[in-house]
Amino acid sequence: HKQSFSRAARSLSLSQPSVSNQVASLERELGIRLLKREPGGLTLTREGEILLEHADVIADRFQLASAQLALAAHANRERLRIGAFPTALAGLVPAAIANLRLQHPDIRVTVEEGATDDLPARVRTGELHLAVAFQDISQPRIEPPGLQRRDLLRERFMVALPPKHPLAERSQVRLADLADEDWTVFSTDGIIVRACRAAGFEPKIISITRDQLAIHALITRGLAVTLAPELLADAFKNIALRPITGDAPTRDVYALLPPGGRHPLLTPLLNTLDTIAQALH
Repeated sequence: HKQSFSRAARSLSLSQPSVSNQVASLERELGIRLLKREPGGLTLTREGEILLEHADVIADRFQLASAQLALAAHANRERLRIGAFPTALAGLVPAAIANLRLQHPDIRVTVEEGATDDLPARVRTGELHLAVAFQDISQPRIEPPGLQRRDLLRERFMVALPPKHPLAERSQVRLADLADEDWTVFSTDGIIVRACRAAGFEPKIISITRDQLAIHALITRGLAVTLAPELLADAFKNIALRPITGDAPTRDVYALLPPGGRHPLLTPLLNTLDTIAQALH
């Protein structure tokens, strides 16, 4: 999109000549042109696009540094901010926090739901001290830039059936036997749908939701089936959960940690997450 020095100056609360002079000075220092000055406005050169990518990363790290310095300088060291995908909030994260409070009863914790795609950026900027995310193991391993990934557990998915479903009498269930069922899924391109396609059928989706109460209601009332991860075993006790015959879809659950300046209670939290994850697995 075409831009202008005047618009940039208004956004930065600076004068137009000041912004223009700073850009010109930067171009002289680097010995390259960063902007194309055209009648309709300004556009980035290829060199300008490359520099902007680095500037965005630097801005993220500066925001993270500011957040970490604020944490160190103020009496807010006991508040821990955690982000996690919905299923992890059903058992893994609450159990870890409860365990941590046995050792640090005064700790205050904020827990926020987030999508795996969004969590890395929130850790990178310091909005979250730690995030719990997941990935389908059939996909290329995710290593978010600038963050440390720490694997917690590998969990399989099971078939989740209404208690009186004919297949609930079996000790294991073939996915292909559910080809004619109505399905509730987290998303139309996620691990559940991919598993159905690998089994040779396209699921008949009647519900797309991550709300565990809604999923639970649909299944217990006999309206749908789905695949449930092991983390939901306790929450879905009155649903027929059966192992999948053959290779079951599987995902890795992992923690994301920021570089440097970490919250002082992150280490005991990670140790607790490891302990709870091993017990669940």
